[in-house]
Amino acid sequence: MALMITAECINCDVCEPECPNDAIYMGVDIYEIDPRKCTECVGHFSEQQCQQVCPVECIPFNPAWRETAEELRAKYERLQLAESSSG
Repeated sequence: MALMITAECINCDVCEPECPNDAIYMGVDIYEIDPRKCTECVGHFSEQQCQQVCPVECIPFNPAWRETAEELRAKYERLQLAESSSG
């Protein structure tokens, strides 16, 4: 499943640059995660980078976006293909 940022976010700016898929962006009030781009860092790292750097631990798994490891890997591959064809 994708990750999400909760209202506890303090807008410290440390998570956004850590996301290898550019899934984290500034929302209206706090940072948000685009679940269509979030692969939980599958294909890039063994652990979710945003969760590792978050000082207030406000980045849980998003229960609305349940995905298997295989689905996350397939999403990673689609994102990589799209990035390589646009660049």
